[in-house]
Amino acid sequence: MKVFNNMIPSDDDIQEKQVYQCRIFSVYEGEIRFPNGSVTQQSRVDHRPCVAIVPIDKEGHIILAKQYRYSVRKQMIEIPAGNMDKGNESPETCAQRELSEETGYGAKQWIPLYEGYLLPGYCNEYMYFYLATDLYHAPSEPDDDEYIEIFSVSMEEAMGMIKAGKIIDAKTALGLYLAKDYLKSAV
Repeated sequence: MKVFNNMIPSDDDIQEKQVYQCRIFSVYEGEIRFPNGSVTQQSRVDHRPCVAIVPIDKEGHIILAKQYRYSVRKQMIEIPAGNMDKGNESPETCAQRELSEETGYGAKQWIPLYEGYLLPGYCNEYMYFYLATDLYHAPSEPDDDEYIEIFSVSMEEAMGMIKAGKIIDAKTALGLYLAKDYLKSAV
């Protein structure tokens, strides 16, 4: 394994071209020249920022969604999430919109839990995680490609679903662990 200190390529050392684009992301292929002279071929996905929400109702239950995911050909159990695709909306505004579209709820309290890159090895997708509490009924129209079944479980049941392999979506597992940790420390 090669280890280089302070060997970050400049923008001038990266030559890339777009090879694919869709409504959510673009794919680029490029050549990167490192300061030591080595050259490598890389591909990257340029993805819009996104949000993930752990909504908790007044009984302390987490609202989860079941939906079919074409990429893995499975119905997945997930926390509500979505892309910041409505202009220059803030992460919290996007989270409010996605929660309403996917669950029919709004939230009075929004607690930032974490933010970071999901797959930096090949994608710049950046996700903001929120805990949403003080839920109220606020339905809005879901996206045309979303067929979602909503249900609620206790935190203990959600953790059991992760351990049993029923929740296999990494953002959902991370969001649930972040929320559990926050709630534990808030008591």
